[in-house]
Amino acid sequence: MLKSLYDWAMNLAGHRFATRWLALISFIESSVFPIPPDVLLVPMALAERNRSFYFAGICTVASVLGGFLGYAIGYFLWDTLGAPLFEFYGYMDEFDSFKDAFNERGAWLVLIFGVTFFPYKVITIASGVTMLDPLVFGLASVVARFIRFFVEAALIWWFGEAIREFIEKRLVLVVSGVVFLVVAGFVGIGYFGK
Repeated sequence: MLKSLYDWAMNLAGHRFATRWLALISFIESSVFPIPPDVLLVPMALAERNRSFYFAGICTVASVLGGFLGYAIGYFLWDTLGAPLFEFYGYMDEFDSFKDAFNERGAWLVLIFGVTFFPYKVITIASGVTMLDPLVFGLASVVARFIRFFVEAALIWWFGEAIREFIEKRLVLVVSGVVFLVVAGFVGIGYFGK
């Protein structure tokens, strides 16, 4: 099933309404859809490198807005929709392991996992279930999704087609490095700013 969804999403990249599909998939991936928008973003940005950052902006805005849908699912519909959705995707164990401490580190979790390829829907729904401050959730989501999609767009804009294989195979490593640097920067400012 996931392979069929992936192939379907890849075919949309060449569609005349690809930008709308990019926005829709970015929106629903943040709460219920299993395929990340990167499968559209990468080929679209490669086809029109001068619009890479525009496409990344669409992904960022739609993903953050969709994240609030995930937050609402967690907040209002956990028992009827959230828990069965987590069970369907097999995320219940991951969710249970960090649920209790989520609000303590919620902003950092949204920031870190929002950048990585960990399913963002787990974080958005968990934020709603644990009632993480919506402003904190929103700000962390904006920063995380901006980093995630704009790193991809920058790599494509700079390197073009040569970066496709690298992005598909090693983007997790690159994005993780960026997250590490951002987190280290914040920790360093907090530590040395005292």
